Amino acid sequence: MAKYSCGDCGMEVHPISCGKCGTELTHVNIEKDDGTTVGVAECSNGCGKIKSPMCCGHDMAAAD
Repeated sequence: MAKYSCGDCGMEVHPISCGKCGTELTHVNIEKDDGTTVGVAECSNGCGKIKSPMCCGHDMAAAD
């Protein structure tokens, strides 16, 4: 399970759960077609994934 935090203001989000099945989402990095990576929160039951949360205008960092 991941805890997301903002490096600017210290806001934290933990845990984030899937709206379909209730499972806690886990942080994973996926590779885009251009070779760059992006962090997402993913349901381990395969329901889907969302982009990592944002705060203060940038992506929040994930720490397990």
